Amino acid sequence: MSTVATSRSSTVVHALTKTSLGQKYLMAVSGLVALLFVIGHMVGNLQIFLGQDQINHYAETLQNLGPLLWVIRGFLILFILIHIWEGIKLKLENVASRPEPYSYRKYRKASLASRTMIWTGLIIASFVGYHLAHFTVQATNPAFKTLVDAQGRHDVYSMMILGFQNVWVSLLYIIAIGLLCYHLSHGVTSMFQSMGLNKPETQPTLDKIGLTLSVILFLGYISIPLSILAGIVNLPKGGM
Repeated sequence: MSTVATSRSSTVVHALTKTSLGQKYLMAVSGLVALLFVIGHMVGNLQIFLGQDQINHYAETLQNLGPLLWVIRGFLILFILIHIWEGIKLKLENVASRPEPYSYRKYRKASLASRTMIWTGLIIASFVGYHLAHFTVQATNPAFKTLVDAQGRHDVYSMMILGFQNVWVSLLYIIAIGLLCYHLSHGVTSMFQSMGLNKPETQPTLDKIGLTLSVILFLGYISIPLSILAGIVNLPKGGM
């Protein structure tokens, strides 16, 4: 019985990692997980507009998950790595299947977003690494670890403001978010396509959904650094 189960598991793993269809399913599922995280992360970050107490309470709730929080983070990182790895593999396989470059390329159906998915994805991954070092583990700004509010909680509110008051950090963040949303504008449609859920008659609707979602995410995310730079969101009591 165990031998049969092992054989079946091996077959499933082979189908997912070695076949083009399986790789596309992995891309779609891992992309969906990443998309849900991006949406949830934006909703959490936007609580900065509700004030210091609200977003610090939100951050404390997450921290109270203890080791489970890092399990969730590890799960997300794993899916993101799978997404990147499978994207690279599919790109290399596509290139290998056409060893002779076209003397003239005329892109009719493929949009610029779809043709640059691999590059925007790699740039976004690099930014995520920096963003984690900046705000999550505070490796680039160790002083952020010492920020505490009046209730003794880690002061995420002030940390975000101090971080985004740096114009270059905000500019890098806005550019990265722009690339992320540009990536998603095609990725959402591609996800449905990989799962075999789209049809010619539904394609325009899926394209609009992908574009609309990307615009909403872009505006939601960049509203934070822009509001901080504009002085709309300020440090508590005018400073630390």
